[in-house]
Amino acid sequence: MSETKLKPIEKIGYGLGDFGSNIVFQTILILLPAFYTDVFGLAPAIMGTMFLVVRLLDTVTDPIMGVVADNTNTKWGKFRPYLLWFSVPFSVVFVLTFITPDFSESGKLVYAYLTYALLMVLYTVVNIPYCALGGVITSDSQERVSANSYRFFIATSAGVLISFFAPNLIKTFGNGNDQAGYPYAMATFAVLAILAFFGCFALTKERVKQAAPTKGSLGLDFKTLLKNDQWLVVALLFFVLLVPIVLRGASQVYYVKWFIGDAELIAAFLTTGTFCQMVGAGFASSLTKKLGKVPAYILVQAIIVVGSVTLYFVSNTNLYAIFILFGLVNFFVQMGAPILFTMAADTVEYGELKTGRRVTGLVFSGALFALKLGVAVGGWLIGMVLAYYGYEGGSDIEKQTPEAVRGIVLSLTLFPAIGHFLLIPIVSFYRLNKTRCDEIRSELDQKANA
Repeated sequence: MSETKLKPIEKIGYGLGDFGSNIVFQTILILLPAFYTDVFGLAPAIMGTMFLVVRLLDTVTDPIMGVVADNTNTKWGKFRPYLLWFSVPFSVVFVLTFITPDFSESGKLVYAYLTYALLMVLYTVVNIPYCALGGVITSDSQERVSANSYRFFIATSAGVLISFFAPNLIKTFGNGNDQAGYPYAMATFAVLAILAFFGCFALTKERVKQAAPTKGSLGLDFKTLLKNDQWLVVALLFFVLLVPIVLRGASQVYYVKWFIGDAELIAAFLTTGTFCQMVGAGFASSLTKKLGKVPAYILVQAIIVVGSVTLYFVSNTNLYAIFILFGLVNFFVQMGAPILFTMAADTVEYGELKTGRRVTGLVFSGALFALKLGVAVGGWLIGMVLAYYGYEGGSDIEKQTPEAVRGIVLSLTLFPAIGHFLLIPIVSFYRLNKTRCDEIRSELDQKANA
């Protein structure tokens, strides 16, 4: 029987890995769209197209990275070494992405494509092994929820730091020049990311092994994955979920600046959302203990839908209601995250029992590909929505049309509500409750000991 109970220090160490990844992810989600349109100088439609095109790379890099990780064997394990090897290059490219070069318009576009594409490749190289690590530090389903609750609590604290400190750091480093301030602010966060990745490497241990080791290939592993019907449900959930998350996240700065009409509130608004996310992640474990994964996930999505729809009808002068509802929505958004990642981890054993092959890396690379495809569609949509409603980017713009403001409000409220509503019927097809997961683990242990 593999070790299942984790000490708090290892759960914290596991969370540090996503703290590092989330420094990049949250910055891309919250700040990068506004940076590209208002600082770097890209038109919204061009930005949206770039987000979509670059993500096509993931159709190649994600599955390859999953198979590579599954076939990695070192004295440190299969997945942990990538945190050590690639954290520094990942962080360096993160900073380069926020530099505005003194190039022509076409030259700047090429620079944006290259740096953003390389950042996404390195995100894949680091984050897929990290996520797969969650499937091998313990085999207990409820313990995975607990570890993922630690993970998302710690990971979201990265978002809190960025939301609270980034606007002021950018202003301070740049002396009012955002083009000059962004790289130095991002370099500060990049150092924190490197330290977090090293901490995750040092404090975690890979335990769960395949019951009956077999040698595989890319084609065989793909066939194995596609036979896993529960993984297909999880992958669809990841895709659908990330579209509204990106729409909401990318709209936040625009919403405060143009709907509320006070750019000084950007840091407070962003911090409210990310702080509530951090707190919400900590409640996932207790909620699933009482209700189970699927009922808990349905309840969470239903509350998000109601909160998002209500926020649409709030006046821009009612700041208390705006902040409370925005905080409520984000609280439940992040409460759902540990549940979904635990569902993904549980499909690993289900697939192993069903096919005789354990493809942990490919399970998570496939799920993350679905996630990043959702990010791509959400990023493309925010660009298209801004363009459709007539948003004008640039640091010299003083006012937006009522239609442009309406598009921003829709992107933060009603459009995301639709996505969260669609998750409810999809998750109903997920069948791996705790009882079933325990049965699967017991059967695999019997095979391993036979």
